[in-house]
Amino acid sequence: MADRKPKASSVITLGGKGSSLSAASVFAVANGLAQVRIDSSILDKLKSSSSSNRKSPPVKFHIPIPKFLTCEESRAFLLALLNKLLLSGSASTVLPVLISDVLNAGSKNLDLGEVEVSAEEVGILDKSCACLYGFCGILDYESSALSTIADVVAAMSCEASKADVGALNLMDSGDGLSVKDEVGVASDLKVLLNGSKLVGKVEVDAVSEIPKIHGSLREVVRMVHLRTRVELNSGGKAEKSGGAGKALATVLSPLAVSLRYLGESSFSRAQMNLNSIGSDNLRSTLVGLFKGKCAGMNGLRYAHRLISEAAFEEDYVKFRHEVNGLLGMVWEIVIWEAITAFVALEGTESIGKTGVEVNGGDGKGNVGKKSDKKKKVLGKGTSVIVQLLKERLQSGGEDPVDASSLLEKWVEGVHSFLDRKDPEFDSLLMKVKEILESNESRRLPKLAKYFTGSIHWERRKGTRDFAKEQMAVREKAFSIIGDVFKRHGAMALDTPVFELRETLMGKYGEDSKLIYDLADQGGELCSLRYDLTVPFARFVAMNGLTSFKRYQIAKVYRRDNPSKGRYREFYQCDFDIAGQYESMGPDFEVIKILTELLDELNIGDYEVKLNHRKLLDGMLDICGVPPEKFRTICSSIDKLDKQTFAQIKKEMVEEKGLTIETAEKIGTFVKERGSPLELLSKLKQEDSEFLGNNASVVALNELEILFKALEKSQCINKVVFDLSLARGLDYYTGVIFEAVFKGATQVGSIAAGGRYDNLIGMFGTKQVPAVGISLGIERVFNIMEQLQKDQNQAIRATETQVLVSILGDDLSQAAELVSELWNAKLKAEYMVHKRLMKHIDRAVESRIPWMILVGERELNEGIVKLRDTTTREEIPVPRNRIVDELQKRLIPSS
Repeated sequence: MADRKPKASSVITLGGKGSSLSAASVFAVANGLAQVRIDSSILDKLKSSSSSNRKSPPVKFHIPIPKFLTCEESRAFLLALLNKLLLSGSASTVLPVLISDVLNAGSKNLDLGEVEVSAEEVGILDKSCACLYGFCGILDYESSALSTIADVVAAMSCEASKADVGALNLMDSGDGLSVKDEVGVASDLKVLLNGSKLVGKVEVDAVSEIPKIHGSLREVVRMVHLRTRVELNSGGKAEKSGGAGKALATVLSPLAVSLRYLGESSFSRAQMNLNSIGSDNLRSTLVGLFKGKCAGMNGLRYAHRLISEAAFEEDYVKFRHEVNGLLGMVWEIVIWEAITAFVALEGTESIGKTGVEVNGGDGKGNVGKKSDKKKKVLGKGTSVIVQLLKERLQSGGEDPVDASSLLEKWVEGVHSFLDRKDPEFDSLLMKVKEILESNESRRLPKLAKYFTGSIHWERRKGTRDFAKEQMAVREKAFSIIGDVFKRHGAMALDTPVFELRETLMGKYGEDSKLIYDLADQGGELCSLRYDLTVPFARFVAMNGLTSFKRYQIAKVYRRDNPSKGRYREFYQCDFDIAGQYESMGPDFEVIKILTELLDELNIGDYEVKLNHRKLLDGMLDICGVPPEKFRTICSSIDKLDKQTFAQIKKEMVEEKGLTIETAEKIGTFVKERGSPLELLSKLKQEDSEFLGNNASVVALNELEILFKALEKSQCINKVVFDLSLARGLDYYTGVIFEAVFKGATQVGSIAAGGRYDNLIGMFGTKQVPAVGISLGIERVFNIMEQLQKDQNQAIRATETQVLVSILGDDLSQAAELVSELWNAKLKAEYMVHKRLMKHIDRAVESRIPWMILVGERELNEGIVKLRDTTTREEIPVPRNRIVDELQKRLIPSS
């Protein structure tokens, strides 16, 4: 769904705090639908900056606007240039104000002439890619809107041609193997066609290909949106247009291909719709209009060829201009598909209501073929859109005198209805969104399976429910973990469970495919968090922090294949130290914390495997791996705990292009593991190849400091120096480590972490070094639960200290007594029942240590009986002394 563009009377403010330029705003300003305002705060900032920093006299400069650009494209170029100047922080106020005035004047003459600019501004203007970014803003908005409208129009065509829509019966398998956008398109069309009586008869290729063609467009449009959002609002530094052009071409080239195929598919359905029109006269008249005004297959192919030629010649401005031209052509074809579908569905009936005679008709709709008295039943979604279109076509204008003039009026009306510049167009997009989101049935999770008339309820794979005993174990573990973190001075932090998708992408290497994307709600693209580290880095950068020691215990989500100890939803317990400290100090502390956590959780024997990313990079360099393949080869090495080296070698050679010799040399290194200080000494010997590599030398020196600190802290015996440890995440830059349980329960890694000095800088202007640890608590829970089973340990699900037992049916007695205990901060429950054994069974089953027994005799004597559940001893206590007596007995055990 496209971003919502501003209303025609709106103003786009640039340069304000927190403001950003959206694709919808670019489209609005480019088409004269919105004015531009420069925030006064940025003007004051630029005025102050230019007066103090100007080092050279102003020069005359002419801003070139290519002649072949349309007015819309030229205005988009100037708007993007204006935004870049404001973001640069080094421009004067003269040029930004001039550009703003020209855009707001509404003139088609956008030539600024020669303007006086500073040398700093020349650097921005001369190498500015604003032209490219402005185009992308238009392409982003229009292609996103097209993706939505094309689905709606395709649904109308399915009904117009009475097509078989079996191809829409796609389902997301949940295993990451299905194409989500294809499934999304199929689901949306099923919503639009829900209840339709017109589909399901004719097999048509142009219909069966809709999920794939439209799904591919959705995927590409999302990439365009992400790239555009970043580029429009990145800093205004001078950059070579060639590099930016190539980067944008990698996104827009797939868009061009998707547009071409969407256009061809839409054109085929339009022809199919024409053949479905019942009236010969209507059909022949509309065919004439269609052939005369709608681009065809040859036009699409020629437009795509122009795009390919511009890309080949590296003329990236022309390239984007031609993509924009193709986009306009495809929009025109989709509009004609809508026209033909509407006429096929409603033409005869609508013309009959106007009284216009067609082909000798009677003015009542009985035209051409024998009238079909059976009422047409459209889908619940398409019927709404068709009704909106009918209302638009019936409003205004003179009544047509014949079918030809009526069709021309409809053609004009549908064009207006789907005109992106029309004030009501955004309302149409919102209506489509409302229709798609109103179908609750497709959004319900798969909860049940039916077997022989009964229901078997299921959770989704990779998730867990936790019973009361399991929750008791979890709460105890979380308490231990929190205490350890606080002991080291950490402060708690919480972040949203979802982030902007662009925040998460590009941080996890090959594991990025495991990120859960949320359905597009017509705004920013979001994803569930994959870990807690990237959100932490975003928080530190966003708040301008230079040091922060934090902990966070929260759920994360991964679209993984569930297996033993591997879940799609699970808790992580993170501790991170961000900021400048003594060399290897934070690294030592997080590893010490890891050993404290695992010791205090009392899970049994474990080891902490440790390596250094720079040492790993040095090893790959020594082996002859090209630098651009370091990260992908690290991902392969990271699988050595699950696969043999022979399997990893095959992957590195056959899939990732290493030579057999290089792969085998890597094999000799990754076999090295042992005592930290002993293996370090070996790697630092005079004949060591590592000493000839600068990155490796830095790593070895840092590891020496770290190992000596771990030795003094008496936890080095838990650490193993292992050159096969790679950790697949892209953001690690220094020490990396991973804890592995060595007991009988096979769960894999139970904790991991490392140094990430460049991650925080990705979200801000400052690089803040950081190191952290993440405890995979779900696997630790598995170990703890198994240990308790092996030792036949009973788990108390509650912390109740006393059960108030009223032997009778008087609730008020229980309420009075238990409230006194609660007010004294004692953990108490109550039970009202006539039979004593029911009370005792309850206390024994719940392992409640004390009972207060109150029967008729106790009431008459003004006492209660305090019963020790373990020894069964009963002690009479005056009623007014029971709270004091309990507190005295519970203090030693509290």
